[in-house]
Amino acid sequence: QDFKHRCPPMFNFFSNASRPAALTVRDAIPQVADGSLVLIDIREFGEVAASGKAKGALHIPTAQLRMKADPRSPECHPALKSGKPVALYCASGGRAGMAQGMMRQLGHETVHNLGGLAHWAQAGGEIVRG
Repeated sequence: QDFKHRCPPMFNFFSNASRPAALTVRDAIPQVADGSLVLIDIREFGEVAASGKAKGALHIPTAQLRMKADPRSPECHPALKSGKPVALYCASGGRAGMAQGMMRQLGHETVHNLGGLAHWAQAGGEIVRG
C-alpha cells in the first residue's frame, strides 16, 4: 500500500495537493509553442553559446533569475508578470530544481523543472542557436 493512503490526512506529509501535477517535456513543447507556458533556460551564457537553447525559451541565467522573476522588482521580466505557468531547465536539472523552489518563494504558483536541454531535445523539442 502507498504510504499516503495509510495515514490520516493531518499526518500526510507526502501530499502534493498544493503542488502542480508534473509536466513532461513532451507535454511542455506545444505549450511553449502556443504561448501558454513560459520556458526559461537558466544556464550561463557560455553554455547557451556552446549548445543553443530550446526554441521559445527565455534565457535568464541563474544569477539573474531572482531579480528577473520577482514581480516586485522593476527588473522583472514582462513574461513573468503574466501569471502563466513556468518551466525551467538547465544542463541536467539540478539548478532548475533549486530555481523552481526560489520562484515558488517569489510567488509563482505553477513552476516545473523540465530537467536539462538534452531532455528537451530527446522529447523532440527544437534547439536554436544564435
